[in-house]
Amino acid sequence: MAIRTPAASPTQAAASGRASGSSAGWVHPLAQVQGQVLVEAGAVLAAGVTVQADPSATVRLGPASVLQEGTSIYGRAQGRVLGDDRASYAVWVGDRAFLGYKALVQSPVYIGPGCFIGFRSTLYNARLGAGCVVMMHALVQDVEVPPGKLVPSGSVITQQHQADGLPDVGPADRALVDELSDTAGLVTPTAWREPTGSAFPDRTADSNERDGFGTMTSQLLPPDVVQRARQYLAQGFTIGTEHADSRRYRSGVWQTCSPIQSPRESEVFAALEACLREHSGEYVRMFGIDPRAKQRIAPVTIQRADGKGVAVSGSVAQASSSSSSAYRPAASSTGGPLSAEVVNQVRQYLRQGYRIGAEHADTRRYKSNVWQTCVPIQSSHEGEVFASLERCLAEHVGEYVRLFGIDPKAKRRVAPVTIQRPDGSSPAVSPGSLSSPSVNPPNYSTASSFGSSPGYGGPGSVSGDSAQQVRQWLSQGYHIGAEHADIRRYSSNVWQTCAPITSNRESDVMAALQTCMAEHPNEYVRVFGIDPKAKRRMTPITLQRPGSQVPYQHSPTPAAPASNGFSQSSGNGSAPMGGLSQDVVQQVQQLVNQGCRLSLEHADARRYRSGAWQTGGSLGGSRVSDVLSALESQLRQHSGEYVRLIGIDPKVKKRVLESTIQRP
Repeated sequence: MAIRTPAASPTQAAASGRASGSSAGWVHPLAQVQGQVLVEAGAVLAAGVTVQADPSATVRLGPASVLQEGTSIYGRAQGRVLGDDRASYAVWVGDRAFLGYKALVQSPVYIGPGCFIGFRSTLYNARLGAGCVVMMHALVQDVEVPPGKLVPSGSVITQQHQADGLPDVGPADRALVDELSDTAGLVTPTAWREPTGSAFPDRTADSNERDGFGTMTSQLLPPDVVQRARQYLAQGFTIGTEHADSRRYRSGVWQTCSPIQSPRESEVFAALEACLREHSGEYVRMFGIDPRAKQRIAPVTIQRADGKGVAVSGSVAQASSSSSSAYRPAASSTGGPLSAEVVNQVRQYLRQGYRIGAEHADTRRYKSNVWQTCVPIQSSHEGEVFASLERCLAEHVGEYVRLFGIDPKAKRRVAPVTIQRPDGSSPAVSPGSLSSPSVNPPNYSTASSFGSSPGYGGPGSVSGDSAQQVRQWLSQGYHIGAEHADIRRYSSNVWQTCAPITSNRESDVMAALQTCMAEHPNEYVRVFGIDPKAKRRMTPITLQRPGSQVPYQHSPTPAAPASNGFSQSSGNGSAPMGGLSQDVVQQVQQLVNQGCRLSLEHADARRYRSGAWQTGGSLGGSRVSDVLSALESQLRQHSGEYVRLIGIDPKVKKRVLESTIQRP
């Protein structure tokens, strides 16, 4: 027989449980049951147990399941699990499951039949198969644990490969579980009586209720905030709080709440609740204070001004290092949200004297390339920078987040890197952008920073000739677009659009192109102009090719508007007549060595403005000298016109180069 208690008060839920006798669950008078909670036959809820379900959520407690003193189960409206009856639940507790003292369950969670959850262990967004044993002080989050597995005491299981590698429950483990279950110390349910008079205290939604251990369990603070506060106290830290309205929050200016001097849980929770009530409609954050090192530990936002829920991620152990160099990325066992590549990138920025900034954008703004600034990071201390980035990620779950360096001398941004996507996947940080801290990132603030040298300007940047073409498109009033394709799609000529570039400012366009290249490091990336009047695209230029850490290099356009592609130098001997510029000779040599076919296209000034090129002759020959001779001959035939060199990869039958080598 199931008990449904929609929006019932604690007193009503408890009374319903006792009235059903032995054919239904047993609910102690000092247990709280609120919302849509199904208490199956034989389920036992001891004193101090809290089971809460949001109006649109359902919590199910299976037959013969046991919840010891202090156990808390919270079924929120967000997230569902599939129960054995194929219906959706916020929390499903299977038959004969046993939840020990002060176990904490935050939906969505599925606990299979015969599972044991040890004292003070925490489950969040997890699924446990039948017969699993979670020992004491463990955290199981964001994983699915196979049936019959053992989670040792103190374990932090937040990655699926950790869950898959857990050992099986052995006979000794099962014997210990049986012993702990047999010595639960529960009073016989038949001895429970209806409370009378002052024995049943007055309860309100925001009050604190005494649990079975003589400590206070907050009913206003979210369970993850309560858990984080207990972690602070368990490590000997005191707790501090700060608040800021929306204006101060954007400026990173926080004001201190009343200091919390006491280390007692009840007084700490009361002070936190008082701060939240006093500053409703503002941002509030909590942090630990290490009395020995006299420094803050792992600040977390516990209230937002817009009323949205706040995800308190990670654990104090991850962020409480006394030294910033002890920070470990997500690939380690600590399970921090920052990847190893992001950590290395931040450290490189800091070593170069840059400050760190971060921005976020939802999917709609991301498509329009409109980013909003996260809280400014004023500190250059690694630990505080990492904590600020983690906080930005946690506050903008489901959005794009990117970080960038800030050069305080030049007052410019350096190489933005996307570190979070809405779908939860980890963006690939281009290895080229992390290679060497000594490489100065390109400066997009001035046109002279592009095409100033024939070499490549840096990994993930736009080469000189491509930058010159982009500037030419912008000067003609064209918009700029970019596309990417992996090798398979490239062979089929199927391209995917990068984030639209809405700005016509050169610095913004170059930054957007670099972002596209960094987000797709192992793919082809090309750029093209868009004529807004004729509503057509210009011939695209390939910026990047897979198989290397740097984009494909285009040779820069000759600096001076000479009448053709000849220079006054004698060349390097590769050109028979010594007339071609050194840059063009090197480009031809590179293409011939790669096995590419070469040809030319030409256009007069009128056709050039319209992007209408005419096909010239192919440059035949297997030797570089033969190709260069044919190239010189073609340039003479089309003197007074624009001429560009075309490279074609014969394997994939695609163009790999379009480089203007002569201007009228």
